[in-house]
Amino acid sequence: MKSKNSATSKKGKKIKNLDKKIKGYALKNAIAYDGKAKQGSIVSALFNEGLEKKDMKEYGKKISNIVNEINNLSLKEQEKEYEKLKDFISEREEKEGLRDLPDVHKQGVVMRLAPSASGALHVMHGINGSFSYNYVKKYGGKMIVRIEDTNPENTYEKAYELIKKDAEFLFEKKAKIFVQSDRMEIYYDYARKLIDSGNAYVCTCSAEDFRKCVKQKKDCPCRDDSIKKNKQKWDEMLAEISDGGLKPGEAVLRFKTPNTSGGMSHKNPAMRDFPLARINLQEHPRQKNKYKVWPLMNLAVSVDDIEMGMTHIIRGKDHRDNAKRQEMVFKVLGKRYPWTAFLGRYHFKGMELSTTKFRKEIKSGKYSGWDDSKLPTIASLKKRGYKPEAFWKMAEHIGLSEVDKVIDKKDFFKKLDEFNE
Repeated sequence: MKSKNSATSKKGKKIKNLDKKIKGYALKNAIAYDGKAKQGSIVSALFNEGLEKKDMKEYGKKISNIVNEINNLSLKEQEKEYEKLKDFISEREEKEGLRDLPDVHKQGVVMRLAPSASGALHVMHGINGSFSYNYVKKYGGKMIVRIEDTNPENTYEKAYELIKKDAEFLFEKKAKIFVQSDRMEIYYDYARKLIDSGNAYVCTCSAEDFRKCVKQKKDCPCRDDSIKKNKQKWDEMLAEISDGGLKPGEAVLRFKTPNTSGGMSHKNPAMRDFPLARINLQEHPRQKNKYKVWPLMNLAVSVDDIEMGMTHIIRGKDHRDNAKRQEMVFKVLGKRYPWTAFLGRYHFKGMELSTTKFRKEIKSGKYSGWDDSKLPTIASLKKRGYKPEAFWKMAEHIGLSEVDKVIDKKDFFKKLDEFNE
């Protein structure tokens, strides 16, 4: 007779303490996400415990009920309950290996690597991109490399070709490459959609005054401007200064955090009417002086993820707040936000990973170029005989984990060498 608090997968593997495991994983996930557990993450963890997709017909409702129950608790209650159940769950949700992804459609997955245009790709770009590429190989679908270059100050003209070559090597010439600054009119279209729907406004407050509003949890004077007035101010942002257009620092396009989410009283200050676009007259290496208003990350990334049909995202956990902002943008546009996993940071002893710093040191003559043998760049590692399979295997070995790790450069490359044999 099957225990009430256990399950048997179709392969016959018995999963003991199923209810406690569901609750444990749900509590852990809720605590990590401001008190709201995401069912997909709990299901993914249970798959690693032995549950299978076929079992979801029988256990899906139970999981959903438990997740709802957990989400109705306060964060303090969740933390208290988690202490009782943490021993029933393992770290297998962060295990080595290619764990299953939830919500995969017949068409496969659409996943991405989104480097900034500050230089060539380095070794961790290769491994982080390989997480996504491994899943594209597993399920079918599309791998996208999106070069993020909407910050003119930190855009390096040679980065486009460098990243393209690195991506062709890592992803077998199968990744589709996009450049954000080539898509500016699309971002403008979405900015207008957000203004027209009352979900964005042009703020002409000084940066200092707006910070005071955030701190005091009060609306800035621009927040209640009419849609007509916001459209007029947006046109003034876009207009040439010689034609009476606004200057840098005089206006910012802001997302209007829905009052249903707390508005300017949102519990997380970073969510309070965050900026979407700004005026920047710095000449862009690729677009020159063609554009005056530049989208910021949370507008450009949201738009691209919608337009490119992103289904699953794997990104560094330092982007957790950005993911929440982007999810809000998706929601007001009536779109479903992609399943997202966060990666912990690798802190290397004896290895620098700043492409901006590499660029300066190449210019100063410290390194001969991006493929200098002393640099941990993809170009250098390729020249030294590393194969793309080494990066794919290393990503599978590391596994999806939010845990930060400190590792010695020698130990890291010893393992990468093993996968390169």
